[in-house]
Amino acid sequence: MDKNLKDFFLHIADNGLILGHRLSEWCGHGPVLEQDMALSNIALDLIGHARFLYQYIAKQEGNGATEDDYPFKRDVIDFKNILLAEQKNGDFAHTIVRQAIFDTYNYLFTSQLIKSSNEQLSGYAQKAIKEIKYHRYFSHEWFTRLGDGTEESKSRMQSALEKMWPYIDEAFKPAAYETALLKDNVSVDLPSIKDQFYTELSALIDQATLTKPDHAYMQYGGKKGNHSEHLGFILTELQFLQRAYPGQKW
Repeated sequence: MDKNLKDFFLHIADNGLILGHRLSEWCGHGPVLEQDMALSNIALDLIGHARFLYQYIAKQEGNGATEDDYPFKRDVIDFKNILLAEQKNGDFAHTIVRQAIFDTYNYLFTSQLIKSSNEQLSGYAQKAIKEIKYHRYFSHEWFTRLGDGTEESKSRMQSALEKMWPYIDEAFKPAAYETALLKDNVSVDLPSIKDQFYTELSALIDQATLTKPDHAYMQYGGKKGNHSEHLGFILTELQFLQRAYPGQKW
């Protein structure tokens, strides 16, 4: 399998796996039962998307590779998810802000991926977009409800927005593998969806009666394997059994 293509597949899959793992941490801890179940279901969707892509990579690589090799047998530097996906859940407001930002991006990204010249990516996008559309609806509804809610919820949402803001731009800065694949219309032209993303996010912020952060400093590196300290802790938990008992299967 071409390395650029593999890295692009991993990038999409790792976004789903890591954010899905983060959301799974809410299971049994949600603010109310209905939202606890909703977050768990979104986590399952995202991990399911990742699994589909890992399965394809394993099939292409052969040599006994399985879908489990990618989440359980890679180190931090080998993961290519954006930094936003690995940020801590914080309170419910932080989780909703992180999710709304990601869902806004992911919906636009996946909508464009449907046009990919790679049949596997296009097919994946056509199936995944239906679930991603619901994810966006859920997070946007709660973003508005909490932002335009009580004084307490508004304050928490504004604080969360300020904290998550520096992790936005990385999604739209193409990694080398994305640029290499774009000439054959395999990857997504990220600059082409950036303006639409900020237009939609700005409208959401206004609807929630929140204030758009004015600081321009942005964090980058996840797509290239340079991650925050949080990913190491995620992998410590995620990979414990495989590291303690290498090669074991259920």
